[in-house]
Amino acid sequence: MHAGAETSFDVSADLTELGKTDVIDVAAGAKAILDVPKTLEVLETQGVSVFGFQTDTLPAFWTRGSDLAIPLRLDSAADFSEFQKVRDQLGLDAGLLVANPIPAENEIPADVINGYIRTAQSEMETRGISGKEVTPFFLQRIFELSGGESLKANIALVKNNARLTAEIAVAFHT
Repeated sequence: MHAGAETSFDVSADLTELGKTDVIDVAAGAKAILDVPKTLEVLETQGVSVFGFQTDTLPAFWTRGSDLAIPLRLDSAADFSEFQKVRDQLGLDAGLLVANPIPAENEIPADVINGYIRTAQSEMETRGISGKEVTPFFLQRIFELSGGESLKANIALVKNNARLTAEIAVAFHT
C-alpha cells in the first residue's frame, strides 16, 4: 500500500490476489516507498500468512531487518513445506508470504539506504512524480545515489529468493 492509501485507495492488486491464491511467495520485504505497516495489515485482512525465514523482523528489502515484528517464523525450507501441506489438507486458499532477508554481505546499512530513500522521496514530491512513474523514478534515483550498490543488492536478493523458493519446492515434492 502506498502512503495515503486510506484516502487514495491505492492498494496493489497483488495483495488481494495473495489473499485468493494458494501460492508461496518469497520476497525480501516490501518496497521502501510503501506504507509497510498498512501493507502488513491488508495481508492479515486478506488471510495471508506472513512468515519470517530465520528472522523475527520484517526485512526491509535492501536491509536485513526493520522495526516491524513478523507474526510467524520458520527456519527451514522443510518447515515451509510441511506448513503448506497442512494448509492444503485444510483447504486454505490464501497465499503464504515468506519474508527472506537479503544476505548480510549484500545488504546496504539502514542508515545509508534510508538517507537515499528520503532524498528520492523528497525529489519525487518536488517534481510532482506520481502513479506509474513512481517506481521507475525511485529505483533509478536510488541506483544513482548508491553508486550502483542498490542494483548489486537487488541481484543478490533475487538470487537469494530464487534459492529459497527452489529449496521449498524440492522439500514440498520429496
